[in-house]
Amino acid sequence: ETPDIPNDFSCQTQDMKTIICTWSRGGDTYLYGHRSTKYTLFEEFSQSLVPCKVSCSEQCSCSWDINQQRVYNITLTAENPLGKKTATDVFDATHRIYPFAPFQLWEECTDTEITLYWKHRNKGIELFCQTEVLHPDGKAELHNSSGTELQYSSIALGGLQPFTEYTVRVRCGAAKHFWRWSEWSEAQTIRTEEATPSGKLDIWREITPVLGGRNVTLFWKLPPSFRANGRSISYEITWEKVEEESKPEHISISSVYNSTRISIDNHPYKISVVAKNNVNYSLPSVVIIPGATGNGSKLSVSNLKEDQVNGTDDGIFISWEPRNTYDSYIIDWYNFPALQPCDLQWKRFGPHTSSALISSASFVPGVRYNFHIYGSVANTVFLLEKKTGYLKELPPRFDPPAEIVHLTFHEVTLSWDSYPTNASQPGFVGGYHVYVSPVQEDCNLKESKKHVLPDGSVLCKYTIENPEEKRYTVKHLMPNTEYKLVVKAYTGGGETPIVNFIYIETPFNSNMLYLLVLLVIVPLVVAALCQWKMKW
Repeated sequence: ETPDIPNDFSCQTQDMKTIICTWSRGGDTYLYGHRSTKYTLFEEFSQSLVPCKVSCSEQCSCSWDINQQRVYNITLTAENPLGKKTATDVFDATHRIYPFAPFQLWEECTDTEITLYWKHRNKGIELFCQTEVLHPDGKAELHNSSGTELQYSSIALGGLQPFTEYTVRVRCGAAKHFWRWSEWSEAQTIRTEEATPSGKLDIWREITPVLGGRNVTLFWKLPPSFRANGRSISYEITWEKVEEESKPEHISISSVYNSTRISIDNHPYKISVVAKNNVNYSLPSVVIIPGATGNGSKLSVSNLKEDQVNGTDDGIFISWEPRNTYDSYIIDWYNFPALQPCDLQWKRFGPHTSSALISSASFVPGVRYNFHIYGSVANTVFLLEKKTGYLKELPPRFDPPAEIVHLTFHEVTLSWDSYPTNASQPGFVGGYHVYVSPVQEDCNLKESKKHVLPDGSVLCKYTIENPEEKRYTVKHLMPNTEYKLVVKAYTGGGETPIVNFIYIETPFNSNMLYLLVLLVIVPLVVAALCQWKMKW
């Protein structure tokens, strides 16, 4: 086949000393050896063959030294015994500069700025360079800089974070007649210098009354606005009395910890926590611990009513009554209320917030979580409300242990006083259902509702809507009859299936015996006596 027209034919120079032309070979002609396609380059202005040797692999190329000529009209001819095709490129060499990649990068750093230097081989060519800065979050920024004809260039990269690694690389193009970018330089990772920690720690406290004072457990965490800005960090805790002169006490805690416990007496105390690196301290986070009486009554939270809250698929929804007095609100809770350590958690909210969805990967169905809502003003916190709820309620784990406390021929009284309705339950106990039925037949007692079991048998159902009412009397029973009964507690998660019953047998009704005697036996005796007397 005849050769294809050479595709992508283009010429350029990297250093204004040598021109290189490249093109694609095209399809296979199925001619080989001395019959294969031959390429020649001809310069039209000088009417001469270009003195270069063609080499082809995936792409073909041919290069030669530049003389005094700057403008070229190159015709590329692809020819074999079956025909020939041509392609042309007319260009000014000063407009086709493709620079060498920058190399040998080095830097000078401060905590927020990197001055980056690099060398290049394009002596005498004015360059326009572009620096890519890759941030830790994967975001890339491009910074442009005008180059120089010297053998090195530089750029100042500002607005960076202290003690943070950035990856940089550089590429350049001709400043006067931009043709294309060079290849990127090798990437270099640079860390900015350390600086004073920025922001403040988010701190919280848990107060436990003890003999003669209180134990205060302090917790802290790094909010999104906080940056350590250094290699090694530690925490400094300082506490002193508020109302009288006293020498401050302090301890230093390693970065591997996020809590500590201190002991104070019943006076008011000011406690501050700071983060420290090799440069300086962060701004202090302060909490005021109010004074307490000797018995710790000021720490008691039992006087507040505990409201029930509902869980959702995403967490537990908490709302509270907003007050104008406070500059922020705090909610705290335990991630593992039944375990040790309980893993105290807290979350802060602005002064105009009055509801929140509290979510945690530790929340599981069937566990009751208690939430305390505090208002904060002038570094002092006040307990405002208490909430309790489940991510999802589950049915009770076991049935109330019902006992027979009274039984007559027409009623039975059941009691389950020991049944717990507290946080040990996997849901809020809303009340109880009492199920009853004769053993030999379906139930149809007065004042009851029907409940059909999966096997089709019918029970009588009574509902008690007060979880603290743990006694019930089933009335209208038949004497001398065997009954089966069961008491089930229910929560927002329902109740467990009915499996086990207790069995009772109502006693014989003696009043019926008396009535039988009066209505049947006595008349029979009287009739017999009358009959005997008549015969006599």
